[in-house]
Amino acid sequence: MPIRLAALIILISCTHSALAAIEVPNHQGPIQIDGKLDEPAWAHARQVELTIETRPGENTPAPVTTQAWLTADQDTLYVAFEALDPDPSAIRANLSDRDKAWGDDMVGIKLDTWNQGRLAYQFFINPYGVQQDSIENELTGEESDAWDGIWYSAGLQNERGYVVEVALPLRMFNFDDSHQQQTWGIELVRFWPRDKTYRLSNTELDRNVACTLCQMSEMTGLSNLTASRQLQITPSLTLRRDEERASPHQPWEQTDKVDLGGDLRWNLTPDTLFNLTINPDFSQVEADAGQLDVNTTFALFFPEKRPFYLDNSDLFDTYSTLIHTRNLAEPEFGTKLTGGRGDHSFALLQTRDEQTNFLLPGNLSSDIAGLDQRSDNLALRYRYNHSDQLSIGAISTGRQSDDYHNYTFGVDGRYDFSSQTYAELLLVGSDTRYPDDLADQTEGEQASRSRQGELRGYHWVAEIQHQSRNWDGFALYRYIDDEFRADLGFVENTDWGKGVAGGGHTWYPQHGFFHKVRLGGDVDETRNNNGERLEQENEFRLSGEGLYQSYLALWGVSRERRGRREREEDLAVEGNAPMFDETFAGVDIEFVPRGDLELELHLTYGDDIDFANNQLGTRTQVNPYFKWQPLPQLVVELDHLWRQLAVDGGTLFTANLSDLRLSWQFNVRNFLRLTAIYRDIERDPSLYQYDQVDPNTRKLSTELLYGYKLNPQTVFYAGYADGRFNDGIDDSIEQLDRSVFAKFSYAWLL
Repeated sequence: MPIRLAALIILISCTHSALAAIEVPNHQGPIQIDGKLDEPAWAHARQVELTIETRPGENTPAPVTTQAWLTADQDTLYVAFEALDPDPSAIRANLSDRDKAWGDDMVGIKLDTWNQGRLAYQFFINPYGVQQDSIENELTGEESDAWDGIWYSAGLQNERGYVVEVALPLRMFNFDDSHQQQTWGIELVRFWPRDKTYRLSNTELDRNVACTLCQMSEMTGLSNLTASRQLQITPSLTLRRDEERASPHQPWEQTDKVDLGGDLRWNLTPDTLFNLTINPDFSQVEADAGQLDVNTTFALFFPEKRPFYLDNSDLFDTYSTLIHTRNLAEPEFGTKLTGGRGDHSFALLQTRDEQTNFLLPGNLSSDIAGLDQRSDNLALRYRYNHSDQLSIGAISTGRQSDDYHNYTFGVDGRYDFSSQTYAELLLVGSDTRYPDDLADQTEGEQASRSRQGELRGYHWVAEIQHQSRNWDGFALYRYIDDEFRADLGFVENTDWGKGVAGGGHTWYPQHGFFHKVRLGGDVDETRNNNGERLEQENEFRLSGEGLYQSYLALWGVSRERRGRREREEDLAVEGNAPMFDETFAGVDIEFVPRGDLELELHLTYGDDIDFANNQLGTRTQVNPYFKWQPLPQLVVELDHLWRQLAVDGGTLFTANLSDLRLSWQFNVRNFLRLTAIYRDIERDPSLYQYDQVDPNTRKLSTELLYGYKLNPQTVFYAGYADGRFNDGIDDSIEQLDRSVFAKFSYAWLL
């Protein structure tokens, strides 16, 4: 019996491998990317059919027909799709900006150029040719759509469905050119959103295997390909006029700024990329999403958007955020070297920054500090994939200015015990020297923690996970010494250790409204380095995915958590920071009732600590969101957050945050966008025992932006932005700042 079973397994494995192999032919002659497959090269391309539904079905026959073709020349991989549809009028397609078309009908390709099951480039295209690209990292379990490559696509709809044509220049990729025969991982994918979002593929996905990228097919036939050593130079010009005034009765103070800068991107080899930036314009052209900073004790996190930092940024990833480049505010110049060879990958980042901003961590709060000093910054990352089971790496960062420095050095690794169970480990040490006067610039916990000049600490993370088709579980411990600092990253805790254990069960119903149901939960406890308990929490979540692209979750939390310190200069918590019992619950609802409308509603109700007065209150929070596309060119998005905290004696505060975005997409390259973010906080000053607060705080930020994008680096922006505030006493709101700006950059490919 064991011999017969082993033979059967080998037979199935060989059959799957044979079916998955895709040999791509080379061709001579031009291919025009116009959505029309009329070039002779397509007649000789490798044809692949997407016959498998991997979600919500489990490797069942695909409900619609999708054909793909692949061919290549010396420097480009070409892919085409024909997506047939029984009802072409039901196709969901909208003109939108890059990376904004998720939810539409689309087709795409995933490429693992190292064929190691660790990292994959993803390219998706909707029927208008709108591009979505991202990088999927199997080691961290995350996908980043912040990465933007320069590639080409076109889409055309017809009476049978739609056709998409794609050109992927090899200069975008890192791969090992020492092999005469290239073998890459590949998956061809189609998303067909109707009553459900059907995911169709050319290869099966086994839900009993925790790794998804390691299940990709293999693509061969690229033996005659050579990656371009192409040099890309992108000069940029930014013009900006800012005007500010202290009050409506004061004159405007005007500041004009002209910035000339430039980026260089050079493929030194097919597996090594060099980036250089000089006097870059790193201003945020598009507004960050609104966040509500009320009754919080930790600093807000904003994601990176700037192209220089995003190129190959996934190579810097670790199990903690040791590198967060939004800390680098105004670099004079920067260089970056990234790539790999065989089982080795590396990344180096160097910048000189006119400012020095970093996070001051704590175990009950954190804050942002800034030094009016120039700093030199360095990050190094190395990873070695020893085998399919073992991956190890090293990381080091450094920041240094006149009387300040922060250095870290660490090692990490992952070991896969099986296709379902793996463990991860990170160990990092740090050496920090704060300026003598830093404590005088801060307050509370951060002032106490920054009084020490020399700090040397360590941080470690250990986690084990098990994932199968129906059961999953994990155990995690994260420890941060009280002197550990990672000032180039975003590690907001120190003097802190947290253990978490959890898991769940997943069902896949064959009939009914839901096609996936999961019940899960976890327990955790957090203590400081002296063993004093900071928090203990129990959480459960019951969720389901069903018709109308719906998601429904019911969840609840019961925990004990510390309030603020009564003696802020004392870092002890026992007898200094009271412990509160909190119980709260929520509901999350998301669904797409029709192709042009997305709706979400998130509700939370229960106990919440009033940190201003160190007492327990009751929080009620309602967060609706909708996205409406009444025309293929027009998108209306509104995200609103209403939060109220009631305490003994009345309502402490009522906060509203509205984020409205209206976009008109003239075509795939031109758009006009209006953004309005409104914050309104009403407080009852009589209920604040220790602080003096304004009864009303209002702020309205608006931005009108025109954008033209030939590609992610060849862009033109022109816009107007202003800020309006009230004085905290009456309901008036006055314009106190305004600006006009324009930015132009052009990518020369030499």
